Amino acid sequence: MPRFAYLTRAVWLLSLISLFTDLASEMLYPVMPLYLQSIGFSVLFIGLLEGLAEATAGLSKGYFGQWSDRLGRRVPFVQWGYGLSALTKPMLAVLAAPWWVFLARTLDRLGKGLRTGARDALLSDETTPANKGKVFGFHRSMDTLGAVLGPTAALLWLAARPGQFRLLFLLAFVPGVVAIGFTFFLRERRAVPSSRPVQPFWAVFSYWRVAPPAYRRVVGALVAFALFNSSDAFLLLLARQRGLSEAGVIGLYILYNAVYVAAAWPLGYLADRLGPRRLLVAGLVLFAAVYGGAAQAHEWWTFAAIFGLYGVYAASTEGVAKAWVSNLCEPADTGAALGTFGGLGSLAALVASLGAGAVWQLAGPGWAFGLAAGVALVVAYYLSRLPAKAGS
Repeated sequence: MPRFAYLTRAVWLLSLISLFTDLASEMLYPVMPLYLQSIGFSVLFIGLLEGLAEATAGLSKGYFGQWSDRLGRRVPFVQWGYGLSALTKPMLAVLAAPWWVFLARTLDRLGKGLRTGARDALLSDETTPANKGKVFGFHRSMDTLGAVLGPTAALLWLAARPGQFRLLFLLAFVPGVVAIGFTFFLRERRAVPSSRPVQPFWAVFSYWRVAPPAYRRVVGALVAFALFNSSDAFLLLLARQRGLSEAGVIGLYILYNAVYVAAAWPLGYLADRLGPRRLLVAGLVLFAAVYGGAAQAHEWWTFAAIFGLYGVYAASTEGVAKAWVSNLCEPADTGAALGTFGGLGSLAALVASLGAGAVWQLAGPGWAFGLAAGVALVVAYYLSRLPAKAGS
């Protein structure tokens, strides 16, 4: 069998779709907190915006993930989800009103929720348990390559036209359209539909009740960590507050994503060889070091080191966690299992972002980052003590 046989046509297409979608999104993400502050958003309101947007994604991930399982189809959810996210990009160029920004971000995250469970299930269906770390790692690497190219494009744009955010939002629509085009080359895999009835929107996490105990232990621990893992926007705001320029902040974000791109695929290999638990535990310990160090950082070179290590943390946890969770459920329930995992994590991000914004304003950034670092260490210890049969 060829060495890279696990990189099937569908894996390549999904990775390219994610690359161009992330290029579009990440042209805006690092400048978004700066733009929001320029139109009057406080740190607390930025946390509220990010939290509500992720909550929307969270509820819809679980709901549409189970629909995908029930129908035995993945591709339509991928197509509509990426399409909706692309269409929201030019909306931000129309108005600067806070309610409009909330609407655009919410629709963007609804698109993410629509596609995520089905896309991750499609990736899982394309491979075997022995190669899932590699497949999810490769996908995350390609996805994050867009997060390198996007901020680079934004940095070049703002260097030539400082403060001109709105036209940048229109330009971000172009790679989004390319991503939509790639979705039409996807082919549906024949799958056995799930026999579980689709639950109503307000009961989207009902899979939790019937999930295997190992799934609940692992996902429960990761969601507990997510309750304190606030939006990356807070790290960017901290760097700006400590004296870095707008270009410097975007440069840090590019560095973070460049390290992520370089590390995600090799660490996916490592997860397949050593088991996902070891890599996740190491990643959480690294997260604690990053957040603990960020609270004390003031010089540009310390922030550069922190954002570089943050890229290694992300590469050793995000794709690896999906690979682990997908091995803890029945194949027919993969969409619901991954959708529930992603959905609970997104809802936890609402709490995390609101909490971090409130703690920042009341006690300062040191407390906000220090608390997250402490929780990461506790969760890392818990996962390290799980019985070996928990899919690790």
